[in-house]
Amino acid sequence: MSHVIIRQTGANEHRRVTMSMERCYWIYILASAIGGTLYIGVTNNLVRRVYEHKMGLADHKMGFADGFTKKYHVHRLVYFEQYNDIEAAIVREKRLRSGIGRGRFGSLKS
Repeated sequence: MSHVIIRQTGANEHRRVTMSMERCYWIYILASAIGGTLYIGVTNNLVRRVYEHKMGLADHKMGFADGFTKKYHVHRLVYFEQYNDIEAAIVREKRLRSGIGRGRFGSLKS
Protein backbone atom coordinates (compact mmCIF):
# COMPACT_ATOMS: atom_id res chain seq x y z
CA MET A 1 0.00 0.00 0.00
CA SER A 2 1.36 3.42 -0.81
CA HIS A 3 -0.05 6.71 0.36
CA VAL A 4 0.16 9.83 -1.75
CA ILE A 5 -0.68 13.27 -0.44
CA ILE A 6 -0.98 16.23 -2.78
CA ARG A 7 0.93 19.25 -1.61
CA GLN A 8 0.87 22.49 -3.49
CA THR A 9 3.85 24.82 -3.31
CA GLY A 10 3.07 27.12 -6.18
CA ALA A 11 0.53 27.85 -8.88
CA ASN A 12 2.79 26.56 -11.66
CA GLU A 13 3.90 23.37 -9.97
CA HIS A 14 3.13 20.24 -11.96
CA ARG A 15 2.22 17.07 -10.12
CA ARG A 16 3.14 13.66 -11.47
CA VAL A 17 1.90 10.32 -10.20
CA THR A 18 3.85 7.33 -11.46
CA MET A 19 1.68 4.31 -12.09
CA SER A 20 3.02 0.81 -12.54
CA MET A 21 1.75 -1.77 -14.99
CA GLU A 22 0.00 -3.72 -12.22
CA ARG A 23 -3.61 -2.92 -11.42
CA CYS A 24 -4.05 -0.17 -8.87
CA TYR A 25 -7.04 1.30 -7.10
CA TRP A 26 -7.53 4.70 -5.54
CA ILE A 27 -9.60 6.05 -2.70
CA TYR A 28 -10.11 9.76 -3.05
CA ILE A 29 -11.71 12.72 -1.33
CA LEU A 30 -13.35 15.56 -3.21
CA ALA A 31 -14.42 18.84 -1.60
CA SER A 32 -16.80 21.57 -2.68
CA ALA A 33 -14.82 24.35 -0.97
CA ILE A 34 -13.03 25.09 2.28
CA GLY A 35 -15.42 24.12 5.04
CA GLY A 36 -17.77 22.62 2.45
CA THR A 37 -19.09 19.20 1.57
CA LEU A 38 -16.78 16.16 1.26
CA TYR A 39 -17.21 13.15 -1.02
CA ILE A 40 -15.23 9.91 -0.55
CA GLY A 41 -14.98 7.37 -3.35
CA VAL A 42 -12.95 4.49 -4.81
CA THR A 43 -11.90 3.96 -8.45
CA ASN A 44 -9.41 2.15 -10.66
CA ASN A 45 -8.69 5.30 -12.72
CA LEU A 46 -8.28 8.44 -10.62
CA VAL A 47 -7.77 10.91 -13.47
CA ARG A 48 -10.85 9.69 -15.35
CA ARG A 49 -13.01 9.62 -12.23
CA VAL A 50 -12.13 13.17 -11.15
CA TYR A 51 -12.84 14.35 -14.70
CA GLU A 52 -16.24 12.62 -14.59
CA HIS A 53 -17.07 14.39 -11.33
CA LYS A 54 -15.98 17.78 -12.69
CA MET A 55 -18.02 17.35 -15.88
CA GLY A 56 -21.12 16.07 -14.06
CA LEU A 57 -20.85 12.63 -15.67
CA ALA A 58 -20.03 10.53 -12.60
CA ASP A 59 -23.54 10.09 -11.26
CA HIS A 60 -25.15 9.53 -14.66
CA LYS A 61 -22.82 6.55 -15.24
CA MET A 62 -24.10 5.05 -12.00
CA GLY A 63 -27.74 5.47 -13.10
CA PHE A 64 -28.57 8.49 -10.93
CA ALA A 65 -30.41 11.38 -12.59
CA ASP A 66 -29.20 14.14 -10.26
CA GLY A 67 -26.14 13.07 -8.32
CA PHE A 68 -24.56 14.14 -5.07
CA THR A 69 -21.34 15.61 -6.44
CA LYS A 70 -23.17 17.57 -9.13
CA LYS A 71 -25.84 18.83 -6.74
CA TYR A 72 -23.34 20.01 -4.11
CA HIS A 73 -20.56 21.08 -6.56
CA VAL A 74 -18.05 18.67 -5.03
CA HIS A 75 -15.27 18.75 -7.65
CA ARG A 76 -11.95 19.61 -5.97
CA LEU A 77 -9.59 16.67 -5.38
CA VAL A 78 -8.05 17.19 -1.94
CA TYR A 79 -6.66 13.76 -1.01
CA PHE A 80 -6.00 10.29 -2.46
CA GLU A 81 -4.35 6.98 -1.59
CA GLN A 82 -3.22 4.17 -3.90
CA TYR A 83 -3.83 0.45 -3.28
CA ASN A 84 -2.95 -2.71 -5.20
CA ASP A 85 -5.89 -4.65 -3.75
CA ILE A 86 -9.52 -3.57 -4.39
CA GLU A 87 -10.73 -5.16 -1.16
CA ALA A 88 -8.22 -3.16 0.89
CA ALA A 89 -9.27 0.02 -0.94
CA ILE A 90 -12.95 -0.63 -0.23
CA VAL A 91 -12.25 -1.31 3.47
CA ARG A 92 -10.30 1.97 3.67
CA GLU A 93 -13.08 3.87 1.86
CA LYS A 94 -15.67 2.52 4.31
CA ARG A 95 -13.49 3.46 7.26
CA LEU A 96 -13.07 7.00 5.96
CA ARG A 97 -16.82 7.29 5.45
CA SER A 98 -17.44 6.17 9.02
CA GLY A 99 -17.39 8.57 11.94
CA ILE A 100 -13.94 7.32 12.95
CA GLY A 101 -12.40 8.05 9.57
CA ARG A 102 -14.09 11.42 9.11
CA GLY A 103 -12.46 12.66 12.32
CA ARG A 104 -9.06 12.43 10.62
CA PHE A 105 -10.20 14.66 7.78
CA GLY A 106 -11.90 17.29 9.91
CA SER A 107 -8.98 19.61 9.12
CA LEU A 108 -10.04 19.59 5.44
CA LYS A 109 -13.26 21.30 6.44
CA SER A 110 -11.67 24.09 8.46
